[in-house]
Amino acid sequence: MNQGPGLYFDIGKKARDVLHKDYCQQTPIHFNYRFFNWNLDLSCEVEELVHGLKGLFACNIPDSGKLELRHLSRFSGFSASIGLLGDAEKGYSPVANLSGLIGTRILSLGANLAYDISATRTTNSLNAGLSLNTPYLVASVTLHDYFQTLKGCCYFEVNPLTKTAIAAEVKYDLADDETTGVTIGAQHALFPWTLLKARLSSNCRVGALIQQKLGRKFSITVAGEVNLNEKDKEKCPKVGVYMAMK
Repeated sequence: MNQGPGLYFDIGKKARDVLHKDYCQQTPIHFNYRFFNWNLDLSCEVEELVHGLKGLFACNIPDSGKLELRHLSRFSGFSASIGLLGDAEKGYSPVANLSGLIGTRILSLGANLAYDISATRTTNSLNAGLSLNTPYLVASVTLHDYFQTLKGCCYFEVNPLTKTAIAAEVKYDLADDETTGVTIGAQHALFPWTLLKARLSSNCRVGALIQQKLGRKFSITVAGEVNLNEKDKEKCPKVGVYMAMK
């Protein structure tokens, strides 16, 4: 088991897992059949190519895909990837991504750079983050959109035995000097194989899911979301099904 800080994308991961993971968000490019929208996620990880170096292949069909190398050590974690990123209007663009994280398991600092290597040769994103990890409280602050957006996340573990935890996320626009979004959520395992989640956003969207494990390698998730904003035209509740096999 790695005793280092992990990778840049581990910053805020526990809070993201509670608030966003398995809620069946649709990617920009997806398959459509009548009133069904669907995608296929595939990933494969190669352990220890050499000491501390791992390989990863991941794709979301038909939205995106990447090949990634990861190097983990006691006080740092670096990753480099190249892949295709889909856009509903522009099509697919080749993108290179570099990220680094330094520190310890308790306190770490990192940055991430995504670069479009097509004919445009532009920087897609530049982010930086700081993370604090304790046994019960995990907090992070990250800068997005070329340091124009500040996002703060926190995760508090209430009961490890039942996976009971609460999380919150706040987004702040530094350019306009205003809060642009707040999301709070919680999770709880009714049984070791049954997980419940719920979340509430400041844009009046309420979501919930139930995840059922069927054996050690297969799980099925049913998630739903409803918009309570009276001014928003999108009133029809959304329901999604997510199946995973590891």
